[in-house]
Amino acid sequence: MTTATHAIRRHFAGRTRPDPLQIVLYLLGCVLFSIGVKMFIDADLGTDPLHALIIGIVGAVDTPFVRIGTVESAITIGMLVVWSVWNRAVPPLMTFVTMALVGYLIDFWNVIGLEQWTTGWLAPVPLMLAALLIDAYASALIIMSGIGIRVMDLIAIAFVRKLGWTFLWAKLLFEVGFVVGALAFGGPVGMGTVGFVVIVGTLIPPMMWASERLMGLPNHGLGRTRPRSA
Repeated sequence: MTTATHAIRRHFAGRTRPDPLQIVLYLLGCVLFSIGVKMFIDADLGTDPLHALIIGIVGAVDTPFVRIGTVESAITIGMLVVWSVWNRAVPPLMTFVTMALVGYLIDFWNVIGLEQWTTGWLAPVPLMLAALLIDAYASALIIMSGIGIRVMDLIAIAFVRKLGWTFLWAKLLFEVGFVVGALAFGGPVGMGTVGFVVIVGTLIPPMMWASERLMGLPNHGLGRTRPRSA
């Protein structure tokens, strides 16, 4: 087998196969993220910045062919194209797997009626705050797994590696941009939207740090950006 063939196989395989711990972190992150989204929706205090923008665009366009799924797919594909051009790499297939897996899991929580327990235990505001904390930690786990990182986090990581930004500021750039766009298109910006910007983006970096330092978990998503000691 030629060197070029080896290089292509390494490229499409993501250079190394994920170890069992990476897979556990990824799957746990997806499950927790779906639970957080379900709780966030049930709190009914607003939606996340991206979907606030998407709903605003759908309402502004107001045609039967443009729906939430259509706009969300278009934005995701557009961001993946930007990531691919910037990194000169093929878009990671697992990013789409994460979107589908989280979506099916949310459907599952709806089928079993998870809200019967969550809304019974917590009032809307505590439910929203708990959901945001869960989503922040779930996002940290998915990033640390290095598998199926969500497209916004992929681009935020690219900002870290290529421009030297902190992950927090790169993440906030997108979230605030989505909120501004949502306001421009008349999307549903509420308490939950602001809470998402303030809590999720802010807590992901310290949650990754705590998971590494206190729990000894590897960070395959951002760990390679740290300078090695002499």
